[in-house]
Order: sequence, then C-alpha cells, then structure tokens
Amino acid sequence: MQDWDKVIIGIDPGTNVMGYGVLGIKHHKPELIAMGVILLNKFDDHYLRLRRIYERVSGLIEQYLPDEMALEAPFYGKNVQSMLKLGRAQGVAMAAALIRDIHISEYAPLKVKQAITGNGGAAKEQVAEMLRRILNIPRESIDPHLDATDALGVALCHFYESQRPTTHRQYKSWKDFVARNADKVKR
Repeated sequence: MQDWDKVIIGIDPGTNVMGYGVLGIKHHKPELIAMGVILLNKFDDHYLRLRRIYERVSGLIEQYLPDEMALEAPFYGKNVQSMLKLGRAQGVAMAAALIRDIHISEYAPLKVKQAITGNGGAAKEQVAEMLRRILNIPRESIDPHLDATDALGVALCHFYESQRPTTHRQYKSWKDFVARNADKVKR
C-alpha cells in the first residue's frame, strides 16, 4: 500500500446495501483507493444485518487504516421505522470507527451533492460521473451500485471541507469566549 498523508473512509449507511469509498490523500490531492458495497439483503434478521455491518466496516478499517470516517447523515423521511433502522446502521458503522479512535464527521446528502457537483439537487448518476472525472476513475471501474459512489462522494466532500480555512473560532459558550479572550474583554 502507498504511503498516504491521510486516508478517509466514506460510508453511505443502508440496511439493504451499504456503500463505502476509501480515499488516499497525498500532497493535498485525493486518489481513489477502493469503493464497493456491503450487500445485506441476504440476512432476514435486522440484527444480523447490524452485526454484518460492524464486521465488514471493522474489516475495511483494518485493511485500509483510515485516519478519518465521513458518513452520510440520514435524512428524515416519511417512514419512521426506516429512519430508525438507518440510524442503527449508521451507529454500528460509527462504533466500528470509535472503538479505534477514528475521527468521525457527518454530512447531509444535500451538502455532499453540492460539494461534488455544485448542485444540491443533483441525481446520484451526476454525482457518480463527477467523481469519475475528478478522481480520474475509468468508466468500467465505477461500481454499478450508486451506494458506492455516494460513499466516495461523502469521503471527497469531507476532504474538501477539511481543506477549507477556518474563518472563525468555534466557541462552546459565552463563558468559553471570555475565557479565550480575557485580554480583550472588559469586566
């Protein structure tokens, strides 16, 4: 395996198909390492699916040794049960990273599409095509499951976000602000 400055794993949570994409960063340039899907519909029991997600995500972490994980945040739909199952799948993937002290970030689907295509309402096919062009991926290497390219998009979105300069400090409260700026605050 190459010597990367940073490795980012992107996850598109799902209970039937979970996508993953792995990016290597070298000299501030992202490059595809791997992408694929974890097929879960052969398991009838939801808890067996969760176990499989944990096992496979743990295996991917052991294989690619990511420094950071980026997940697509579930969006609220009309079916509360589906949302609950999706949240559990995301939580299990997060647990696989947390147990190894891997930093986790979440991104809304709209944010990912905006970062990759410039259009928050872009179709999955548009995201896949832009990723192919940005990362110079041969057309035949694009996984037919768009969950894989969605996960790769989350990883690339995270890379872009991590490259942005911070324009302001993050404060937890006014008390935190005052504590960090004691020399500038009149009492």
